[in-house]
Amino acid sequence: MTTPDIGQRTLGTTSALALSTLGLGCMGMSEFYGTPDEQSGIDTIHRALDLGVSFLDTADMYGPFTNEQLVGRAIAGRRDEVQLATKFGNERNPDGSWVGINGSPDYVRSACDASLQRLGVDHIDLYYQHRVDKSVPIEETVGAMKELVEAGKVLHLGLSEAGAETIRRAHAVHPITALQSEFSLFTRDIEDEVLPVLRELGIGLVPYSPLGRGILTGAVSRETLEAGDSRAAGRFPRFEGEALDANLALVEKVTELAAQKDCTPGQLALAWVLAQGQDVAPIPGTKRVKYLEENVGAVGVELTGDDLAALEQAVPRDAVVGERYGDMSTIDA
Repeated sequence: MTTPDIGQRTLGTTSALALSTLGLGCMGMSEFYGTPDEQSGIDTIHRALDLGVSFLDTADMYGPFTNEQLVGRAIAGRRDEVQLATKFGNERNPDGSWVGINGSPDYVRSACDASLQRLGVDHIDLYYQHRVDKSVPIEETVGAMKELVEAGKVLHLGLSEAGAETIRRAHAVHPITALQSEFSLFTRDIEDEVLPVLRELGIGLVPYSPLGRGILTGAVSRETLEAGDSRAAGRFPRFEGEALDANLALVEKVTELAAQKDCTPGQLALAWVLAQGQDVAPIPGTKRVKYLEENVGAVGVELTGDDLAALEQAVPRDAVVGERYGDMSTIDA
C-alpha cells in the first residue's frame, strides 16, 4: 500500500525531542486487549520502523515487565532508529498483582535500572512517571528523575495524567518534555486547564488512546470484545450497557463523515488529534500490522475548518457516556 511520509514533530522547547509525527503504543502486544501475540507484536514494531514510525511507547507495568522485553527484542540492532519511551510508577508484582503507585526516589532509580536491563539499551529517550504518587511531593520524584538525566540513563522527562499544578511544580525542578494523557474525540477534559499550561510552558502532548480504546475505529461491538479484553471486564464504563450503545451511535456519525473523506473512521479520528497542534504526537496502539498501516494513513488525511466543525458537531464534547475509567482515583487533578 502507498503510505504517506510520516514526518516529524517536536515535543518540548526547553528539552526538545524530535520524533515521528505518529507513534506506536505497544501495551496491547502483551496485555489488556485480548490474547497477547509476541511475534505479531514484533512484526508490527518492525513494520512501524520501516514506515518511519520511530516513536515507541511501553511501560514496566505492561505484562507486567514482558512488554519492555518484547520491545527490546524488536529494536535490537535498530536502536538508532527509535525514540524510546517507557514509564515507571504503577508498581506490580511479577504475578501481575497490584502494589500501588510509587514515586519514591529510591523506586525511581531502581525502576529505571530494571527497565534499561529489560529493554537492552543504555538510555531511555523519554522517561515518564506513569501516575502521580500523591503521597510523595512531585519535587522529590522529579528530582530523582533529574538525577537519571544527569547520569545519562535518560534523555528527557515526562509525566502521565498529571494535573496542571503538578505539571508546573515538576517543570520547575527539571524541564518536562511531554505529558502523556488520554486525549481523543471521546476524551477532551485536558482542554480546560492542562493543555493551556502545556502550551504556556512549552511541553508537548502525547495522547494515548487517541482512538478511544479502539471504539472510534468502528470495529468495536459487544461481539468483538473477546474474553480477557479489559474493555469487557467492567474497567471502562464507556463499554458497558446503555453507555456502549450511546457511544456506538456517536461512532456511526464519525463513520459517515469518514466516508465523505474517503478514509476510515479511525483515520478520521486520528487526523482530528493530529490537527490539534504541531506539539501533539499521538501513540495509537496495535499488535497487528494491518491496523498499524491503517493508522499511518491518517497522516495523509487533511482536515479543513469545515471538517473539524463537522466532527465537533457529530461528537460534542459532553456527548460521550460514561467515565473513561471505572476508578478515576489515580488521575491527578
